[in-house]
Amino acid sequence: MTEPQVVIVGAGPAGIRAAETLAAAGLRPTVIDEGARAGGQIYRRPPEEFTRPPATLYGSQAGKAVALHTAFDGLVVAGRIVHLPRHSVVALADGVLHAVGDGGSRRIGYDRLILATGATDRLAPVPGWQAPGVYSLGAMQIALKAQGVAMGRRIVLAGSGPLLTLLATQLLKAGAGVAAVLDTAGLRGQIAAFPDLAVRPSFALQGLAMRARLGRLYHAGVVLEGIEAADGGVTAVRWTDAGGRSRSTACDAVGLGWHLKAETQLADLAGCRFVYDGTWAQWLPCADAMGRAGDGIYLAGDGLRLLGADGAEVAGRLAAAACLSDLGWPTPDIAADLRRLDRLERFACGVARAFPWPADQVRALPDDTVLCRCEGITAGAVRETAAYGGVEANRVKSLGRAGMGRCQGRYCQLAAVELIAATGRLVDAGDVGRLRAQAPVRPATIAALLEGE
Repeated sequence: MTEPQVVIVGAGPAGIRAAETLAAAGLRPTVIDEGARAGGQIYRRPPEEFTRPPATLYGSQAGKAVALHTAFDGLVVAGRIVHLPRHSVVALADGVLHAVGDGGSRRIGYDRLILATGATDRLAPVPGWQAPGVYSLGAMQIALKAQGVAMGRRIVLAGSGPLLTLLATQLLKAGAGVAAVLDTAGLRGQIAAFPDLAVRPSFALQGLAMRARLGRLYHAGVVLEGIEAADGGVTAVRWTDAGGRSRSTACDAVGLGWHLKAETQLADLAGCRFVYDGTWAQWLPCADAMGRAGDGIYLAGDGLRLLGADGAEVAGRLAAAACLSDLGWPTPDIAADLRRLDRLERFACGVARAFPWPADQVRALPDDTVLCRCEGITAGAVRETAAYGGVEANRVKSLGRAGMGRCQGRYCQLAAVELIAATGRLVDAGDVGRLRAQAPVRPATIAALLEGE
């Protein structure tokens, strides 16, 4: 009997555990990943010659990171999986993936597909955020983990979510200069969500400890007024504190981020169904508890549910078990993982409530604020397009070009739908629809798209 071809996209915690589960059952899956080395964003590995130890890179999560790295590397060395690093899947259709990488372009057929694509930064526009020296929190963390580089000498971090304070403490530990940590979430909401966060007490306590280490650098309940720049670079961040006082913090770099946005472009191309999740203020793909999302399609990790690294490991095992079951192969015992999901989901929902998407601030953006940085589209232009073209996301995109740039709306879509909904006097941003994914989902040359093997 011919062995079924199972492909996993993503080698973060979800992809690694999925590959491990399939290999243990006797399959030899192909794992495609954009990174040079497995680990994903949360457990991103630096170049092999890098000398900083895991405890420095990953803190209290060093043991988990090393365990995942070791498990995956062992599978590669033993020939139990096929690993394609530095490859981006840019399209898929009819059981074939189109991947572009260091070795050119290739077409890869599959019988079953596990998408463990993770998440990206969830960004909200701030007046002046198009200036040089403004990065996402994730980009700053990548630079720190992969190269030991701080993206500035005097840094302001702004947004909300666990990564905001985590990155701040990591930068301070590395000796970087952090001028302020500005959280748009208020303390009252964070306290109200604590019972849900307390279902994972060690993580809740770690969050409190990080907050304590930041001391007076941390400010909750702020409103970001704008980012100032001169001579081609950032000079300050203007903000209003929880007491209503106007403040300005001098800096030469800014990191922005409001927790995470699921990376769902490939799931869209695969035909998965989506629903707007009000808790997370974004469109998420639908799947059963095991990750089944369509005929031969399985989803795992933050690309499905924003449950963090531990949740991604669980989801990876479950998706692989579902795949094995559907193929008629023996499956591992998953009862413990299914029970653990309930606690992880409660904690994740607590995070979403404690650090909400700043919808009101987005809807109040000045008209001259750049919304879509790829195309240079302003908030006023989106409002104007929605007013005459109709309050539907893809119609506004086609008429006004918001979301048509290189990122394909990854960073502007959520803000755009807030503005479209506000123009139509709609309370729920989900009522205006979502931007449909288009292949290629990553920038690729025409030559690469024409190649294949």
